[in-house]
Amino acid sequence: MPTYIYETIPQNEVEQPKRFEVRQSMMDKAFTHHPDTGVPVKRVIAGGTGVMGGKSPGSSSSSSAGSCGTGCGCH
Repeated sequence: MPTYIYETIPQNEVEQPKRFEVRQSMMDKAFTHHPDTGVPVKRVIAGGTGVMGGKSPGSSSSSSAGSCGTGCGCH
């Protein structure tokens, strides 16, 4: 099950947003309120790591180390 990051939505300019993580099924709807406090929240989109495959624009295929040119063995 993936872990999602949520952030509280401040109700005034003095309040700071607070982040928390929740393990949820991908089939579950995103929370709109904190499950414990009822405070309004939004899901935060966070970047992943790694490359899914393919060549990036402008990359050269002249390297003998593989398609990405780093010798990672992804060819």
